[in-house]
Amino acid sequence: MNEVCKVVMAGEAFQARCKSWMNWASNRKVRWKWIGAQEEAEQLLCDCSNLRHLQQTQGFMLIRGLDQDDILLARLIQTSASLGYSSYADSVFMYNHRASIFVYNNVIWALSSSNPTRAISLFNAIRLLGLRPDSYSFPFVLKSVVSLSALHVGKQVHSQAIVSGSDSHPSVLTSLVHMYSSCAGVSSARKLFDGTTFKHLSLWTAMLAGYAKVGDMFNARNLFESMPTNRNVLSWTALISGYAQSHSPNEAITFFRIMLLHNVQPDEIAILAVLSACARLGALQLGEWIHSYIQNQKHKLRKIVPLYNSLIHMYAKSGDISKALQLFENTKHKTIITWTTMIAGLALHGLGNEALSMFSRMENARVKPNEVTFIAILSACSHAGLVEPGRYYFTSMRFKYGIEPKIEHYGCMVDLLGRAGFLQEAKELVRVMPCEANEAIWGSLLAASNRCGDAELAAEASRHLSLLEPQNSANYSLLSNTYAALGRWKEAGMAKKVMRDTCVKKVPGVSFIEVNNRVSEFIAGDKLNVNFVHICHVLQSINRQIKRTNNFDE
Repeated sequence: MNEVCKVVMAGEAFQARCKSWMNWASNRKVRWKWIGAQEEAEQLLCDCSNLRHLQQTQGFMLIRGLDQDDILLARLIQTSASLGYSSYADSVFMYNHRASIFVYNNVIWALSSSNPTRAISLFNAIRLLGLRPDSYSFPFVLKSVVSLSALHVGKQVHSQAIVSGSDSHPSVLTSLVHMYSSCAGVSSARKLFDGTTFKHLSLWTAMLAGYAKVGDMFNARNLFESMPTNRNVLSWTALISGYAQSHSPNEAITFFRIMLLHNVQPDEIAILAVLSACARLGALQLGEWIHSYIQNQKHKLRKIVPLYNSLIHMYAKSGDISKALQLFENTKHKTIITWTTMIAGLALHGLGNEALSMFSRMENARVKPNEVTFIAILSACSHAGLVEPGRYYFTSMRFKYGIEPKIEHYGCMVDLLGRAGFLQEAKELVRVMPCEANEAIWGSLLAASNRCGDAELAAEASRHLSLLEPQNSANYSLLSNTYAALGRWKEAGMAKKVMRDTCVKKVPGVSFIEVNNRVSEFIAGDKLNVNFVHICHVLQSINRQIKRTNNFDE
C-alpha cells in the first residue's frame, strides 16, 4: 500500500486533483463520498495520457475501494490498452481478478491485438470459472484468432458460439465471417454467409470486405449489387478500398462518385481509399476537391494524421510537389510516416539533395527512421545520381540504426550503382547479398548494361529474367537494343526471335489525362475506344494546323 501511496502522490496535476477530492470528501457523508470518488476516477481516466497517469489513477482507485467497481475497472483496462499499455492492462486484471464476464470481455478486447495468445487463454478460462460467454466475448476472441491465423481455434470458438446460442447474433456472425475469410478463405466464409437466414447489414459488409481483401472484385461487385438498398458508408468503403487495393483506381473513383450521388457521406477510411486511387492515377483536380472536402467543417471528418499523410502522398504523386511541401510544413503532428512520405515524394521528383536535407531535419527532430525511410532515401540518391551519399546511408542503416538491409534496399543500391555506371560494383553487391536477386534487381542490371553497352552482363541478366518474368516483353526489347547499339545485329535478331517463339507480346503504352475531375485512359493502338473516331478527327485537325504553320514559316 506504501507503493500505491507513492504513485498517487507523484505528478503535480494528478496530485492536485487527488488533494481537491480529499478536501471535498471530508465534509460529506459516505454515500456521497463514494459517488464523488467515482466521478473523480472517471475524470482521471479521461485525463490519462501516459503510464504514470494510469498508475496514479489506479492508486487513487485502490485506496478508495473503487477497484471493486466493474465499470471503473473495465474503464481502466480499456484506457490502458488504448494508450498502448496492454501488458499493464493485463496486470490490472490479474490483480483484481474476479469472476465477472464484463471485466473478462474488456481484458480480452485489450489483448486481442497485442497478445492474442493470452486473450484466447483468458477466453478459455471463462467456462472454467462457471461463466457464460456473451455476444461481446466471441467477437473479441475471434479478433485474436485472426491475428494468429489460427483456424482450428476459430472453429472451436464457432462451436462454442453454437452451443451457447450466440451464433445467430449479428456481431458474432459478422466476426465469424471475417475470421473464416481471413483464415480459411473467402469460400468458407461464403458458405456460412449463404447458410444464414437473416442477413444483417453488417454481415453483408463483412462478406463484401472478405472478397475485396483477396481482390475478387467480380464477386464483390455482384454481392454489392444484390445487397439491400440501405447500404451504409461501410459497404461503399469496402468496395472502394477493394478496387483501390486491386490496382483498379478508375473503378474506385467511379464508385466514390456514385456514393456521393447517393448522399452517403464518406468517412475517413473511404477518403483514404480514394486518395490512394487519385495518387495512382495522378488525378490532381479530384485530389484537391477531396482536400477541400476534408477541411470543410460541416462534414465533421476527424483530422487524423493518416489523412494528411495521404494528401501529401497524393500531391507528390500527382506532380504538385510544392503543395505537398506546404501541407507537410503545416502539419503539426508529424509521424515517421509523414516524414517518410515527404522524403519519398521529393525522391520521386528527382530532388535528391532536398530529400537528404529533409532526412537530416527528421533526425534533428529525433524521429527514428525505419526500413521504409531508407528505401526512400536510397531511391532519392539513385534518382539524383548521389553515389557517395547512397553508399553512406546504405552502410549507416545497419551500424547507426541497427536496421538490416532487405532485398528492397539492395535493389535501390544496385539501381544507384548501375545508373552511375559502376557495373562491376553492382554485380559484386548482387553476388554477396544474403538473398536471391529478384526481377527488380536483374531488371536494373539489364537497364544499366544497356546504357553502358555491356552485352555480356545484359545476356546474364536476361537469362535470369526469362525465368523470373518470362512474359515481360520489355526485357527482350532491352537485350535486343543492347546488341543493336553495338552493331551485333545477329544477336539482336535472335533476341527478337526468342520473343516471337515464346509468344511474348508487347504491352501497349497507356496514358492518362484528367479533364473536369475525370481521368480518361488511352491505350496505344486501341481502335475499340468509343471516342476513337472523334480522336482521329482531332488529330487530323491538329496535323493540318501544324502543316499550315510550317508553310507560313517557309
